[in-house]
Amino acid sequence: MINATILSSFTLSGLDDSTTKHRVTLFSLTLLCYSVILLVNGALIVTIILEEKLHEPMYIFVGNLCFNSLYGTAAFYPKFLFDLLSNTHVISYTACLLQVFVVYSYVTTDFSILALMAYDRYLAICRPLEYHSVMTKHNALLMVCFSRLLPLLCQTVVMIMTSKLELCGFNIEKLYCDNWSILKLSCNSITTNNIVGFIFIVLYFGHDLFIVCSYVQLVKSALKSREGRKKFMQTCVPHLLCLCNISVALLFDLMYARYGSSSISQSVKNFMAIQFLMIPPILNPIIYGLKLTQLRNSFLSLCMVNKR
Repeated sequence: MINATILSSFTLSGLDDSTTKHRVTLFSLTLLCYSVILLVNGALIVTIILEEKLHEPMYIFVGNLCFNSLYGTAAFYPKFLFDLLSNTHVISYTACLLQVFVVYSYVTTDFSILALMAYDRYLAICRPLEYHSVMTKHNALLMVCFSRLLPLLCQTVVMIMTSKLELCGFNIEKLYCDNWSILKLSCNSITTNNIVGFIFIVLYFGHDLFIVCSYVQLVKSALKSREGRKKFMQTCVPHLLCLCNISVALLFDLMYARYGSSSISQSVKNFMAIQFLMIPPILNPIIYGLKLTQLRNSFLSLCMVNKR
């Protein structure tokens, strides 16, 4: 039996021989992907900070969504890039738990922010007379803080429970550490961990239900006027695309982690495991940058000023 208190490291076995044969190509593509993530998210954050007219709740939420992408991907890409150039793929016990904490608090924070954005759009379109009294900058910042603190609290509970497990192995069959992979190494029953994990999964997929209910009201309201339809298409469609993006990617990962077939090739497994760290962080800022006219124009104006 290997006790978790004396276990010093895990081996990440997601990079098999067929993958490492193309390590230079994979390193180049991964570096390009991470550079794009840093560029597009950083550009939107800087634009929102510098442009005073963008200091409104909707844009504050968009900026927080972009910042969260930088936070989550920072836990994966630097380590993965290092592993692509290394012959040994080892991560310390503490670093592994930290990676799990950051990656999954990033995902759950995304759901919290998207729920806030749905509430913001509901007030703006369905209850416009109350919008400015309810959605003040102060209230928006409080909501942002809550959207970050609740996922951190939930993930702290999960990490404390995971850290108390006695482990009988050290091999994680993924490119990065995730909580389910650690639980499968436990020597004892993980029923309590599974129950708590299931509660948190239901809680955050419950955010999807809240958003869907909000959008039922939004659609009803938007159909009543041309202005409502225009506002819906401009600000709500990108939000729905981002929600579908992260929901499908995460559901894919969760379902595969628990029910995935061993007959699937390692390359397919790897893609399924990292898509929520690759696709949403790139697409979300691009979607908002293209669809939100004021944000796009402010970004282009800043670019023109810098060229001069």
